[in-house]
Amino acid sequence: MTKDSVEQTIHERLESFRQQSRIKAGSLIVSVFGDAVLPRGGRIWLGSLINLLGPLDLNERLVRTTVFRLVKDDWLTTQTQGRRTDYMLTASGQRRFEEAARQIYAAEAPLWDRRWRLVMVLGELAPREREQLRRALYWQGFGEFSPTCFVHPGADLESSFDALGADGMSGLLPKLMPLLAVNPRLGQSAHDADIVQSAWNLESLAGAYTDFVACYQPILDALRQSAPEGVDEQSAFLVRMLLIHDFRRLLLRDPELPEVLLPSGWPGHAARQLCKALYRRLLGPSERHLDRHLLLANGELPPASSLVSERFQGQDALTELA
Repeated sequence: MTKDSVEQTIHERLESFRQQSRIKAGSLIVSVFGDAVLPRGGRIWLGSLINLLGPLDLNERLVRTTVFRLVKDDWLTTQTQGRRTDYMLTASGQRRFEEAARQIYAAEAPLWDRRWRLVMVLGELAPREREQLRRALYWQGFGEFSPTCFVHPGADLESSFDALGADGMSGLLPKLMPLLAVNPRLGQSAHDADIVQSAWNLESLAGAYTDFVACYQPILDALRQSAPEGVDEQSAFLVRMLLIHDFRRLLLRDPELPEVLLPSGWPGHAARQLCKALYRRLLGPSERHLDRHLLLANGELPPASSLVSERFQGQDALTELA
């Protein structure tokens, strides 16, 4: 496959993103900070962020407005250098992304300890509070049994409660009871699979994973058939950011159920393998782009740490590049 064919395939993905009627710039910028900025010291000059995202049609006004909102929401904080300003993840913002990163860049899904994590609501919540809680737990992968019971197979409950506090729900925490539960498998009682069927809409999630594979598989196929220099550095960076952004949003609502509880042929497995392989192919040229264009307010170009090269590493990581 020629370089022109690779560029055309990548152009189609980038153009599809640009044509969205409503771009969720805040979520994308958080992905950029977590994936590209965090390994380079965790800070970036606002002007540099604007320049990096400009090719995705995120204009200066939108980026400025979005980062100001992220500061207000305690995702980002600032540090002034003369007339310029660096932006960086807050401690809570960094913690939230690092928690997500354990899922995003894992070589394999974690093993299950066969214990269910429950969050019980004790007492009454106002309708608005309950909806806020439901949405927050949904984006942590929790399933919903009832208005007063949420379930997850492997969440770190302490981290989940910390995340609720960071999202402005500290006042609700005294009304929530975290529990660990084990199914003793008594007689004719319900099975773990019945929990899955009651608490999650796997059909919807499977469809989202299938769409993800359909979106990015052509790019990986094109790169596999091209020379190593088949993608330019800027395009590699942009596709890498969209790849991680889209995969992160899928994982946020994926409970990562153990294999024994998943339908056969679960498309989440194919999505993870695709993300790993494509990310590793984009890594070199995208990092060279950042070497030249990720600037601090004082004009420095911070180098990347070893954190980047360690992502998606597993015993099969290299074979996936073949």
